[in-house]
Amino acid sequence: MKKMMNDNKYKIGVYGVAVLIMVIVGFMNLGSEYYDRALAKRGETVDARVIKMYLDDRDDKESTRSYRTQEFEVEITSAGHKGETYVMRNTIEVMDVYNIEVEVGENIVLTLMEDENKKVENLHIYDKSREIYIYLFVCFFFVILLVIGGKSGVKSIFTLIFTGFMIVKLLIPLILKGYNPILITVLVCSVIIAITLLIIGDMSKKTLSAIIGTLGGVIVAGVLAMIVGNLCKITGLADEDIQSLVYMTKNYNMNFKGILFSAIIIGALGAVMDVSISIASSMFEIKSIKPDIKKGSLFKSGMNIGKDIMGSMANTLILAYTGGAMQLMLFFLASGATTKEIVNLEMAAVEIIRALSGSVGLAATIPITAISVILIDDFLKDKKNNKKK
Repeated sequence: MKKMMNDNKYKIGVYGVAVLIMVIVGFMNLGSEYYDRALAKRGETVDARVIKMYLDDRDDKESTRSYRTQEFEVEITSAGHKGETYVMRNTIEVMDVYNIEVEVGENIVLTLMEDENKKVENLHIYDKSREIYIYLFVCFFFVILLVIGGKSGVKSIFTLIFTGFMIVKLLIPLILKGYNPILITVLVCSVIIAITLLIIGDMSKKTLSAIIGTLGGVIVAGVLAMIVGNLCKITGLADEDIQSLVYMTKNYNMNFKGILFSAIIIGALGAVMDVSISIASSMFEIKSIKPDIKKGSLFKSGMNIGKDIMGSMANTLILAYTGGAMQLMLFFLASGATTKEIVNLEMAAVEIIRALSGSVGLAATIPITAISVILIDDFLKDKKNNKKK
């Protein structure tokens, strides 16, 4: 009974620390200046519904124009202009691969600009409204976690929210402010690792070993990516999203290479954490069943467990990165690019470095965790024996 009460106090304490961190980060409001600047520049986004179509010549096969036109009436369904109706024109470029085409009754998102009198000055189509389906899908995901996982599902949801919050509200704003991306990423990931593993596990030798193993693995992945990236003269500017970021922020002094390595560390975090906690749990389970097991034998057992896990987890990482780079691979295949051309292109080199450094970090986690288990077990055992004396 007493142990259960202590466990409950421990859990409440860890959840409390996590919530306190989120509250402090929330009050810091680090990204607000970028949001306010962007809002003043491009206006706010509002929901609207297409209620009437006045002109739609998309099916005009005889037209020789390079564009088609839609003229329609929309009703704003959110924000301060709710209920107001406006007539809009949508130009569809025939040669463009992607166009936004609307239908009567469809929900869309508009960019709205106001004048000094808070009257609508400009309206532009931002995109189709998808948020309701995305939110429903997120809710479905949480329900599945709760139904299948029970208490573990609650822990998973909380750690996911905490991780997302720390990345969006702390890591990204600090990088935008010019802080060293790699240092900030390691620090934020350290907090995420500690809170996640303390919530999933408990304050034990197993959890401490897993924390050290995970940190070691992601640091190895990051350092290796930096070394190979520098040897390959990676700039970090080959990605179109980064180019868009430069254009929007006008910040040409941002550490783009550091941002790339930061992404590699974050990408490897989940798989590395999974491997580390599995090895630590298994080794301490072996230790509890066979307390007199020799250090060498325990280390060998940990390595063997890690080898079994490594194959599938490395494959998981490679497949995840391959899926993310699928469009790039299709482009290379369609353009008939040679292996030499692909390997020497920065975009492709980045994806290869990302996948392989994450996998090496995963492999490095195995011995780091195994050594951590033995050292922590010895240290705490010696401490306990000294207290008895």
